[in-house]
Amino acid sequence: MNKEQLFEQIQKKKSFLCIGLDPVLDKLPKHLLKYNDPILEFNKQLIDATYDLCIAYKPNTAFYESRGVKGWETLVNTWKHIPKDVFTIADAKRGDIGNTSAMYAEAFFNEESSQMSFDSITVAPYMGKDSVSPFLEHPNKWVILLALTSNEGSQDFQIKQSDDQKLYEQVLTTSQKWANSEQMMYVVGATKPEEFQNIRRLVPDHFLLVPGIGAQGGSLSAVCQNGLNSRCGLLVNSARNIIYAGNGLDFAEKAREEALVLQQEMEQILIASKLI
Repeated sequence: MNKEQLFEQIQKKKSFLCIGLDPVLDKLPKHLLKYNDPILEFNKQLIDATYDLCIAYKPNTAFYESRGVKGWETLVNTWKHIPKDVFTIADAKRGDIGNTSAMYAEAFFNEESSQMSFDSITVAPYMGKDSVSPFLEHPNKWVILLALTSNEGSQDFQIKQSDDQKLYEQVLTTSQKWANSEQMMYVVGATKPEEFQNIRRLVPDHFLLVPGIGAQGGSLSAVCQNGLNSRCGLLVNSARNIIYAGNGLDFAEKAREEALVLQQEMEQILIASKLI
């Protein structure tokens, strides 16, 4: 899915919502425990209930890898269940030397070898260009580079000044030499709304993946005030607020209700911004 196709989905669904599929077995509705793979059943019902309201799903791979072989199978089958017109993000935060990164890219992009072919993957930039470029060698795939994250510890490095730039600003400016806005996005946390104007100055055309709405306290309106561009340019993620909205037999309906609230707010923002 290229950038224009992504914007077409945003216009069609009147939404720029990304739903994080980060299930924890202990938090699942108890009636799902009768299934051979309760997490897969949880994900499938969530997807079936919300796919018309969101444009992306983002499984955080740690929630699957922690369960060993069974968890990896769940991740594969979750990816297979997502409709093909919905953007998929492997939230794996990989970033290693070139040969290792090439194998990570195969794991998440090559369906022949791994049975999965996500549209994108989150990547850590700390080791530089040669750790990122193997992902960029896969045609029609996206790298979503960590820039300014939503966690408290982001202050330890990401906003430190060096050579008249904060570290995250250096990530944004340097990485644009590696790929353009058709193949690279950036992670920018919703808990840093004061930085969005500066970020848009540095990367006016790129899509931003924005975690931190809801449970982490981020504000959708504050993000959109300076984060929108002419193609929307935002994928705003919500996970816990949606997937754990209910814990009974109607958990998927409750998840849909929560997703609908966000979708309707996004629709009004898109209308006000003349993007639909």
